[in-house]
Amino acid sequence: MKAPRTTIRNKLVKAMMLTSTTVLLLMGGLFVAHDIVSFRRLLVDALVTRANILAANSTAALAFRNLEDATQVLDALKTDPRMIAAALYDERGHLFAIYPAGAPSGTAPSEAGPTGHRFEKSDLIVSQPVAEEGRPVGAIYLKSDLRELEDRVRVDVMVVLLAVLGSIGVAFALSTWLQRRIAHPVLALANVVQSVSEHKDYSIRSKGVGDDEVGVLAEAFDEMLQEIQTRDKEIRLLNADLERRVVARTAEFEAANKELEAFSYSVSHDLRAPLRHIDGFVELLTKHASSTLDEKGRRHLATISGAARKMGALIDDLLAFSRMGRAEMRKTSVNLASLAEEVVQDLKVDAKDRRVDWKFGPLPTVHGDPAMLRLVFQNLFSNAIKYSGPRDAARIEVDAQPQNGEIVVSVRDNGVGFDPTYAHKLFGVFQRLHGPTEFEGTGIGLANVRRIVSRHGGRTWAEGAIGQGATFYFSLPK
Repeated sequence: MKAPRTTIRNKLVKAMMLTSTTVLLLMGGLFVAHDIVSFRRLLVDALVTRANILAANSTAALAFRNLEDATQVLDALKTDPRMIAAALYDERGHLFAIYPAGAPSGTAPSEAGPTGHRFEKSDLIVSQPVAEEGRPVGAIYLKSDLRELEDRVRVDVMVVLLAVLGSIGVAFALSTWLQRRIAHPVLALANVVQSVSEHKDYSIRSKGVGDDEVGVLAEAFDEMLQEIQTRDKEIRLLNADLERRVVARTAEFEAANKELEAFSYSVSHDLRAPLRHIDGFVELLTKHASSTLDEKGRRHLATISGAARKMGALIDDLLAFSRMGRAEMRKTSVNLASLAEEVVQDLKVDAKDRRVDWKFGPLPTVHGDPAMLRLVFQNLFSNAIKYSGPRDAARIEVDAQPQNGEIVVSVRDNGVGFDPTYAHKLFGVFQRLHGPTEFEGTGIGLANVRRIVSRHGGRTWAEGAIGQGATFYFSLPK
């Protein structure tokens, strides 16, 4: 499922809000940290000062080991609710007096600790020496809670949060105003792009203003649209001219076809009729005057009759070749195996005096014109029979294999073969590699095969060697 699209307007607002909030949180964190450090130092200084004052007031009590005076000095801490415990130690470091009076053991250490201050969990502890005229007479211990610091931290956090929330509101208002100035030209350009894409109207312009990057982009886009509009106009003119040319060429082609059909009709009737007359009169002359003609004369009449029949066959083949290039194709499913078997049965009548061994591999069903493909098999099979004439037994193998998205059909014979140097001439009109005295033919059959296969979208080629037979191939799309 496609994720919902986020607009550039929302992206700009989110980016500005995220940036400002992050900066404010970082600055607030630094402020709170700095305030905590400063306030801790202030608490330490205040407690050390109080310890020094109490130490000065307790020198006499420690010097004369007056417990009552020492207790009174420590009782002065009652006015400070932050104080948890206090103690005075004699010059040997033993506990002398404790605050609050009567506190259980463990409230203060039994022995004086090192001089200085330290933080323990939520408490601040200060230990200071008590001296009289430079001579140590004991030590003082003060322990204060950090509630004031905790209150200060809570206040700082509240101040920072309120500042962040207020700043977020201000940042949102500013970012909304800024994104309109930034996103409006981009959105306008996007609308133009969408309109051009949907309606293919290249006359639309973004009319971008400003000299920033968006303005430069809009100006470049307008120039591109202008160029596309110009080219589109040129293409339309070229297409219109091409259509006129196609109509004109189509009319010329149709006229040429009509002329060709007229020529075919003329050849069919005007040329074949005289040939029939020649052949007919030669036959009559042979019947009525054969007794008066010598052997040479009868041979001349036979030559004339054979030439007339050959000329008629050539004309018929030329007409068939011409029609095959113009005939409408009626494609359907064609079972090549059944079609080849039918052609073989037809040829057996003409080759009844020949021994022909047929070998068929699996032939598939293809999509093509049945009549035209039948003519392909007729030409290839009859050629195989004809050119294997010098052999005692003709061996013809027919097979098909799938290759590179095509069906390649092969027809192999054991005939006289051909020189492979001239293989490219085999499928040309009137191209023959054997003389008419060796094998009959007009040189049209293989040209017809190539034309039919080409109209089916296939190819034709051949392989062979002199005296070693030949193999003819044609391919058809699957």
